[in-house]
Order: sequence, then C-alpha cells, then structure tokens
Amino acid sequence: MEMDSPRSPEAEIGHRVEDLWEVAEPQLSPSEKLNSCFEDIPVSSFPRTQPSQVIEISSDASLAETVEILSKNKILSAPIRNVEATEDASWMDKYIGIVEFAGIAMWLLSQSDATANGMAGSGIGSPVANLVSRLGSFTFRRTSSGRVETATDSESDEAASVGGSFFETLTSSEFYKNTKVGDISGSFRWAPFLALQTSDTFLTMLLLLSKYRMKSLPVVEVGGDKIENIITQSSVMHMLAECVGLPWFESWGTKKLSELGLPIMKPSKLVKVNEDQPVLKAFQLMREKGVGGLPVMDTSGAKAICNISIRDVQYLLTAPKIYKEHRTITTKDFLTAVRQHLQEQHETSPFLHDVITCKKDDTIKDIILKLDSEKIHRIYVVDDKGNTEGVITLRDIISKLVHEPRHYFGDFFDGVVPLPANSTV
Repeated sequence: MEMDSPRSPEAEIGHRVEDLWEVAEPQLSPSEKLNSCFEDIPVSSFPRTQPSQVIEISSDASLAETVEILSKNKILSAPIRNVEATEDASWMDKYIGIVEFAGIAMWLLSQSDATANGMAGSGIGSPVANLVSRLGSFTFRRTSSGRVETATDSESDEAASVGGSFFETLTSSEFYKNTKVGDISGSFRWAPFLALQTSDTFLTMLLLLSKYRMKSLPVVEVGGDKIENIITQSSVMHMLAECVGLPWFESWGTKKLSELGLPIMKPSKLVKVNEDQPVLKAFQLMREKGVGGLPVMDTSGAKAICNISIRDVQYLLTAPKIYKEHRTITTKDFLTAVRQHLQEQHETSPFLHDVITCKKDDTIKDIILKLDSEKIHRIYVVDDKGNTEGVITLRDIISKLVHEPRHYFGDFFDGVVPLPANSTV
C-alpha cells in the first residue's frame, strides 16, 4: 500500500511497524501481531536525543547541584556517573544508578525520630539538626566509610505541617550544599542503572517502561562505554502520537478506554489529597503509595482541581522564598505560590492550566494526543458530572500496547546494578 512519506523520525518507526504488520502471520491475534512487530525493531532505530541533551550527574555533585540540574533541564531523572571510574571502564562501572526527583523527595520526607543519639558524630551541625528535629523526618548517621544513611519510620502530622521558612533554611544549609549524591545513595529511591543495548528490541523497551515500571532507559552500544540515547515514557508517547492515521495504530487506537480495561485503578483506590491539607502530605502519599502524582481535590472531595507530581517537589527546594511567609504550607498555598512564581519567571507549566480530564468513552488515541500535546504524564477520568473516577498514566497506556511472552526476559536482568537494601523501584 502506497503511503505518504513519514513526517518525522517517530512516524518513520510507525511506517516500519506498518510494513511488519502487513506481512505478519494471519493466524496471530492483533495483540500478538503488535508484539511480533515490536520484537523485530531494534532500539537503535529510536530517534536519538542530541548528545548535548543527554544529561548526566557526577557522583560528587551535591544535593543542591543535583536539584538544580534536574530542574534547569526539566527532567525527572538522570544517570549518575561514577567519578572514580577509570577512563577505560565499561558502562557497568561508569554508572552507579539513576537519581530521580522521587528519590530526593524520599530523602526529604523519610519519616523517623530525629534523636540526639542519631545525630551524634554525624558532623552535620546543630542548625540542621534542629531543622531535622522540626521536620521529624530524618535520622542521619555516617558510616565508617563516610557514607550518610537515613533510618525511616512512620510519618508524623507535624512533619507534614512544617512552615515555609523551613525550606529556605534547609536549602541554605551547608549540609544541603555539601552532601554528595554518591554519599547518600542508600537513602535515595534509586533506580538501577538498567541500560538497553542498541541491539535490544522495542518490545523489550516497551515492557521495561510499563510492566517493569522504569521511567527512562539509557541506551548503550554493545561493548560501549557511554550513553548513546535515553528513551522515556514521554518519548514513547510522542512516537505513538506520530503514528496516528496508520492502519496498525488505528486498529488499536480507536478502542475506547473501557474496552482496554482503563482506568486500571478502582475509584476507591485513587490516591488523592484535598486542597486544605499540607502539601507535604501529598508528597508523603506519593512516596508511600509508589505513585508519581496525584489529584488535588476541591473542598467537596469529588472534583480534581489540579495535578501535583513528584517533580513538583523541586519548587520546595529551588524557590523556597515563595513560601517564607506561610506558617504552614497547604496544598492550595503551594499551588498559588508556584503559579505566581511561574508567571513572574515567564515559564510554561501544566500548573498554569486547568486539570486535564477525559471520559471512559474516549478512545486511547484521544488520550495519547492529549498527553503528548500537553506534555503531561497522567490524565484524570471523570463522569458526566465532572467527578473524578480514576487516573490513566503513560505507563498504563504502554502496558496496553504489548504483553510479556512467557519466559521472555530469561537472564536479561543478570548483572544489573543492584538497588540498595533499603530502596525499592
């Protein structure tokens, strides 16, 4: 069948899938056909990020520097390069993990009893020790090797109600400025440095970004020592948006959300926060429930008025002065202050727009186009009255595109840099 020339590198991938779709075994189901097509395309075909846009963070970068790099480049995570690795080291030795805003939030919000004994010998200093006691969220200790670790316990309401001046004091402290990312790897929610090789397939990539909950995947050459590309859930969503109109995509994309079993989560299980609750409560819930964002509900508790994501913790750390006058920071205070800050800085952000919603009768194509055009990671499902019923994330959509064949990965995960004992993916 003759088609127009691909309008983008992502659309070119769609055309390759279409070619494979047309010659796939006729007895295969549509789902099996898609699996077969994606298994025949190597990840080396995925459009490459410009080398200058592959952001890495050195293991000797401070917390402050790490937050600034992630925020400035508008990214959720970045690979950590081991500064002690030799020039001829393989990528397995050159990279020690991936640090995420989620990890920084865990560091900030990990709940514990900050006791004098816990602080003893830490070298952190009494001003920050007092801050820690106020937040009620850290017990720092330094091991014999000099590594800083945190002990965690149950959350405290007092921590969630901490005032705005706390963050300004924290971000101006020597501890925040001087503690190295490499020193606190055990206290972060670190993702393993799980890299794809250029010969791996799209199917492998899509499964890792969905079922295996990876948010981004570095790509390396076989036997190489540097990152050639980074594939994210968002970049996959853009690829799918560029495939609209192709027969293979339309056969899947025209299905209604309800036909695909979306949203996956029942309404009663939706993790949410009310606008009058402390904003730290929102970040605590994200940490505890393992979600990257949640809806902020109006006073009735039925309608979402905004989305708050784990990445938004950056505004507590990069612009703490905007909360200085708040005795406590409610979620509403947080949203108002951040919106004003973004407008003053002439920055664009989903924060400045109404919450993006959809209905169960919408098609998966409709949702993909909305998510891609708005550059967001989740969309909320509402009923005819506008009440929030559920959420659909990038991961949910990718998980409905492919499925994992039996014993597919085999020993694929062997040799992956392990997570610290007190961390989870």
